[in-house]
Amino acid sequence: MKIRKAGRTKRLALGSTVALTVAGMNAPAVLGFAGAQYHQYVINRPEYKGQYGHWQTLALPAEFRVNAVHATLLRTGKVLIVAGSGNDEKQFNAGTFKSLLWDPAKNTYKLIPTPADMFCGGHTSLPDGRVLVAGGTQRYEKLDGAVKKAAGVMRVRNESPERSRTFPKGTVFVAPNGREYTSTVEVTVPAATKTGAGKQTVVTAGEQHVFVEAVGEGPDYVTNSPAQYRIKGLTGADAHNLYGQSEKLTLDKQDYQGIRSAFEFNPDTELYEQVTDMSHARWYPTLTGLGDGRVVTVSGLDDTGQILDGNDNEVYDPKSRTWAKAPDHYFPTYPSIFLTATGKLFYSGSNAGYGPADKGREPGLWDLSNNSFRPVPGLRDPGLTETSSSVLLPPAQAQKVMVLGGGGVGESPLSTARTDIVDLSAPGPAYTPGPDLPAGGTRYLNSVILPDDTVFTTGGSSGYRGRGGSDLLKAQVYHPDSNTFSTAAEPTVGRDYHSEALLLPDGRVAVLGSNPLFADKAETQPGGFEQRIEIYTPPYLYHGDRPEVTAAPQSAKLGGTLRVGAARPDAVTTAKLIRPSSVTHVTDVEQRSVALDVTGRTADGVSLTLPGNPDLLPPGWYMLFLTDAAGTPSVARWVQVTG
Repeated sequence: MKIRKAGRTKRLALGSTVALTVAGMNAPAVLGFAGAQYHQYVINRPEYKGQYGHWQTLALPAEFRVNAVHATLLRTGKVLIVAGSGNDEKQFNAGTFKSLLWDPAKNTYKLIPTPADMFCGGHTSLPDGRVLVAGGTQRYEKLDGAVKKAAGVMRVRNESPERSRTFPKGTVFVAPNGREYTSTVEVTVPAATKTGAGKQTVVTAGEQHVFVEAVGEGPDYVTNSPAQYRIKGLTGADAHNLYGQSEKLTLDKQDYQGIRSAFEFNPDTELYEQVTDMSHARWYPTLTGLGDGRVVTVSGLDDTGQILDGNDNEVYDPKSRTWAKAPDHYFPTYPSIFLTATGKLFYSGSNAGYGPADKGREPGLWDLSNNSFRPVPGLRDPGLTETSSSVLLPPAQAQKVMVLGGGGVGESPLSTARTDIVDLSAPGPAYTPGPDLPAGGTRYLNSVILPDDTVFTTGGSSGYRGRGGSDLLKAQVYHPDSNTFSTAAEPTVGRDYHSEALLLPDGRVAVLGSNPLFADKAETQPGGFEQRIEIYTPPYLYHGDRPEVTAAPQSAKLGGTLRVGAARPDAVTTAKLIRPSSVTHVTDVEQRSVALDVTGRTADGVSLTLPGNPDLLPPGWYMLFLTDAAGTPSVARWVQVTG
């Protein structure tokens, strides 16, 4: 032990010397080609890798390159990468929607038929290992000056209680002045409802909205006054009972619009399966799994480009594949909402994209049982939570959530280095300061829980979508036990908007995507979508032999005991179940690391006890890692946790 300890001290000391050397090489104009060569030599030295880790860049074959907007690790070990139209309006107009299945272990790729534009939808893993994908893009935004046809929301009303009516895309609504406007999607209007009887009967018209645009271009079609519109082609009673109403139809900027469609991705067939549509269209929603296996879905832009107002939250039941009404509460788009050990949901304050600066930004605990919301105070820089990262710190039993970085609302140039931490198990939870991010103000930071109970954070930019060449080629590791950051090897690819990172079963981290506004610091060249994948190998994989799981059951029950074969049982110090990531827009509310008690050892394995609380350990598939005293993890085995 003494010899090993001395050797490790020497290695770390050399690593520190290497770090100083590399730090001195941040001047490419001076060092030139020779300096770049030496830099490559240094970062590939075993001593450097053992202290800072190592990066590998994968350039995919041309036919498999997609714009990675969403990524989910499947129970097969493969990664489902969803692009949809990939923030490319030409692909959207062509109906070209893509998903890629990547096998990191074999480095193989497979394109998946993608039935709808899932770009900027929401997703989460279900208890059986399928992936629920809900929402996406119905229509791309049109900026001020680009709108040629007057458009807006048409409320279609049905005063007949006899039946609902469905109107196809292209249905024509005629204004009192004869101007015509067509619907952009199909719309189903419910039947009217009747209450009371006899003379006391009250009929309330059924109503559903649809987005319409003028048949012709120009200001002649603009109207800023409320009006009633007849539906072209209807006669008799239908013409009386069915009509449209609109407040205004203008040439104003039009936001993205969402879809109601939902799908489950089957990891066995490797195909999408359509399930019941949501009641509300969503673009930029968040999906959070509950302890009973259902999924709460909140926020998003609807099919007219308006942010949902909070009385339209839904819950998905994977047993029936149907949606139901969920309690009301307003959130900005892509809010970071975590399931806590009490069954309440915690909104950390992190969000992405849309919503007013003065509404729905306050962190708090949301109790679905009585729809109460308890604010959690103390978060610093509260106006800079957009595009921030949030993570349920390991182990999940500690019930601590950390918020890292962030920026101002919309295209604000502001960013913050703030990290704050809240202990949700405290009687009166409140945020307290954490260490500042080493790179300074950072937006779009990805945070990944590692098997050694640390959090790896990487990338981001100081400016909105990397403006002004502000991507940060930095990475660091947060240590919850000491509340400090340590330096990690630097990535070589900038990552900002539309980037994601996730833990792989072998203990490495995959980093994907990035969608900067500009390709140069002077902002003269439009940015391209980053299609390379980077893989980070943490230092713990350069510290010698790793624990080995020789056998493990594929399922375990809450509160039960898991018997696991191990090559060196005496070397196993900790065990944990890590839930696979399902991440987009640096929002990953699913990843969590749950510590297991090591309750017994034999010559060929260990016994592990699972917590019995489904709100702490929600049902589903997890990666089982065994770690040694140095934090070196085994390759994970997949285990399905059941109730």
